Amino acid sequence: MKSQIKQTSSKEYTATKNACKLCAPLGASLVFKGIAGAVPLLHGSQGCSTYIRRYLISHYKEPIDIACSNFAEDTAIFGGGANLKIALQNIHRQYFPSLVGIATTCLSETIGDDVPMFIREYASSHPDESTAPLVHVSTPSYQGTHMQGFHNAVLATVKTIAVTGKFSNIGHVNIFPGMVSPADLRYLKEILIDFNLPFMMLPDYSRTLDGSLWPEYQLIPEGGTTVEMIRCSAGAAGSLEFGRILSREKQSAGKWLNETHQVDCHHLGLPIGIRETDRFFQALEVLSGRPTPEKYQEERGRLIDSYVDSHKHVMSAKVAVYGEEDLVVAMAAFFSEIGILPVICASGDRSGYLKEELARVFPDDVDQSIRVMDNADFVDIESTVQDAKPDLIVGNSKGYAMSRRLGIPMVRIGFPIHDRVDASRRLHLGYRGTQQLFDRIANKLIEYRQLSSTVGYTYM
Repeated sequence: MKSQIKQTSSKEYTATKNACKLCAPLGASLVFKGIAGAVPLLHGSQGCSTYIRRYLISHYKEPIDIACSNFAEDTAIFGGGANLKIALQNIHRQYFPSLVGIATTCLSETIGDDVPMFIREYASSHPDESTAPLVHVSTPSYQGTHMQGFHNAVLATVKTIAVTGKFSNIGHVNIFPGMVSPADLRYLKEILIDFNLPFMMLPDYSRTLDGSLWPEYQLIPEGGTTVEMIRCSAGAAGSLEFGRILSREKQSAGKWLNETHQVDCHHLGLPIGIRETDRFFQALEVLSGRPTPEKYQEERGRLIDSYVDSHKHVMSAKVAVYGEEDLVVAMAAFFSEIGILPVICASGDRSGYLKEELARVFPDDVDQSIRVMDNADFVDIESTVQDAKPDLIVGNSKGYAMSRRLGIPMVRIGFPIHDRVDASRRLHLGYRGTQQLFDRIANKLIEYRQLSSTVGYTYM
């Protein structure tokens, strides 16, 4: 019997009560923090940059500078061109950046500021600063989520900087991993190095947002993808781009490089679970001409063994999962491998592809009833979870209040994680990341059963 997947959109509200998403400039700022020597600049009010800094600092536990053009009442009326130019001057004088990423906010977009024109005017009057690219990305939050801001910033950066004929390494690949943890980025780089495959990763905030203790404050943390490497992306042997939903969108960095510079793009789901990770390693074998190194074959073998060992603890458990659409799809595919039923799959995104992509990851001979919620609000999610009575909630920290009120245990993944200290070090991808996810989920279910037992037990 084919999978039965029900689609539910959130109710229409005059105002969203508790959105299952964050703002678009936040995602763009995160991308620019993954470029070496770059400074993010929000064209809008100071409150926007303060809000985004607060969210990023709370998750990554690192100091984060985000510049702002500092709109005021008169700016909202007469336009923010002068403010933007002053902001760019201040950034160049204080930070000496290699790149400035300019993301618009709701206010600057609403009044219709012509940011590309402002950038051209500034560049022509400051030729001494022309070596530092100015990347503009349109990110009004009323038209998108933090994930759309993230992907649009990656695309805008590549479109602005990539140059035909620039080669840093013969046979290098581009990898666009999406919004994953610094630990995930480090693991991906380890894999690529083990395949002896030169690469350009965008973004790479594995050091800039998860570095060592500084002896003194650094205006711009070390690390990140260099501007020169991004320039070379147009001459790569191929691109890897993670995200089943992203692969359905009209534009992405990988698609643009393919259409404009004939760089073949391998569209993959987030490599969570054995099936999706196998596809990732198969793509690497094709690009590198090398077999998968033995250590990853061993990781895969240990993961399969753990599936067998702990099958009795997870089989037929019901889970509610929420977050970014590509993360939800990847987690649902992983749950299908281990016998967990994702009865609720919710996201604040609204691509229109969530239901279809979820249907693709479940075998036709398995009867699973799933409640799909896109453009979701946590008020609706909580009501649906209360009715479905899952054994586990999986998502970011914004769902903790729901978990507490309903008395359902929770496993934290994704962004933001504000109430734990290890968000930057949580691994999700590959065989190793899947192993950690599987262990955390199995142990959470065991722990809850122990706590719920009238007598308790210390041996399974």
